[in-house]
Amino acid sequence: MRQKMDPRYKKIFIGLGIAFVVLLAIGLFINPNKSGSGNTNTTSAGAESSTGNETLPWDYKIVEGTVGDLIGADMTILPDNEMLTNDNNYATGDKLWIVQFMSAEMTTRDDKRNDIKLSKWQSIKTYKSKAEAETDLKELKVNLTTDVDLVGVYKTEMDGKFRQFAVVKMPSGHVVKQPIDDARYGKLKDKKQVKVVLEEVHDFANYDLSMAKFRGWAE
Repeated sequence: MRQKMDPRYKKIFIGLGIAFVVLLAIGLFINPNKSGSGNTNTTSAGAESSTGNETLPWDYKIVEGTVGDLIGADMTILPDNEMLTNDNNYATGDKLWIVQFMSAEMTTRDDKRNDIKLSKWQSIKTYKSKAEAETDLKELKVNLTTDVDLVGVYKTEMDGKFRQFAVVKMPSGHVVKQPIDDARYGKLKDKKQVKVVLEEVHDFANYDLSMAKFRGWAE
């Protein structure tokens, strides 16, 4: 017949088994599997992408220049010696016109207002005539009349003097504030939408990306 285990040894073995299970559980908690780690990284990336920052086209302009030195396939443009690619086979001394571009980094704050940081002017294309440059520019800066949401109107007072303002929501989602006179204040105070003139500035590399800028009232 088998000999019965001493109760003292039986308690020791049970205690060791419980300790092993506890240590195993702690190890799994401290060292999660690879799949869990990947989920953590994905969530972090999603949080970083929702910061409210966006880079939008802001403006274009046409400037005149003169070709300076030719350096390989490039050229310098006087008077600032800016280096550009000589795509149109210009010669030293040739007059040309340049379309320059400015972008805006827009940050939407918690109060729905916007902080805007403008870039420096960047030359993007050269033309042999000003008319050619103006033709392209008409496609990138478009004026239109449309209805936008009217957030509201309000008055301020200082030293007995009053000022009136209207706040409208642009198609891009940001809001703009414009001073208005008493007559317009009376016309707008009960409205939910208002007709305005906008200038749509399109990105030269991605036409669908645009920035709407307030240019006046259409009523």
